[in-house]
Amino acid sequence: MNAGRTARERARAELTEEIKVEARRQLTTVGAEALSLRAVSRELGMVSSALYRYFRSRDDLLTALIIDAYDALGEAAEAAAGGDDLLEEWLAIYRAVRSWARTCPQEYALIYGSPISGYKAPQTTVAPATRVPLLLLDLLRRAQASGRLAVPPDAPTPTGVLAQQAQVLVELAPEVPTAVLVRTIIVWTQLFGMISFELFGQLVGSMDPADEFFDSASRQMAAFIGLR
Repeated sequence: MNAGRTARERARAELTEEIKVEARRQLTTVGAEALSLRAVSRELGMVSSALYRYFRSRDDLLTALIIDAYDALGEAAEAAAGGDDLLEEWLAIYRAVRSWARTCPQEYALIYGSPISGYKAPQTTVAPATRVPLLLLDLLRRAQASGRLAVPPDAPTPTGVLAQQAQVLVELAPEVPTAVLVRTIIVWTQLFGMISFELFGQLVGSMDPADEFFDSASRQMAAFIGLR
């Protein structure tokens, strides 16, 4: 009985992955808005009622794809982390995020592109989405502990929304100065702003290819938060 259940579980996992692979393929042609379980089942030669046993709705399928995308991004960034030179580690993480986005533009657009009409991400997407931010916070904690993090002299006292967001990070990294955490929020948005400009063609004719621009900006962002 155990062997039979294992075989069924393996078969279910394999078919689940096939469904997601086909769904990702359709993201490249129709986009997330037009993704449908019926179209996926048709391409796989399944009746739609069979596919609903794996994903109850389009939103369930989208959630699975979003979690996979966040996890893939997190794995890429985590693989680039480590080493004694914290500035080089910062740059390596930034480069890994960019490299993943360039390799998987549809998955990047799914998690950092336009909102999908009618879709509300469930709580299960939160932990995968925080893998890269937590990685950077860990780097800042190590920088602070080793004396390689300087509070920018012109850093203002955070107020309003920035102060609220910084307080969330304070709970995760209480040893890092609040002014640094505020700037971390800023450079986090800058990272994805640069990547989105590149992927969506906004740098064509000006800073394309963007390798030199990206590396220079990444170094400036590290300096902006006080990383020595």
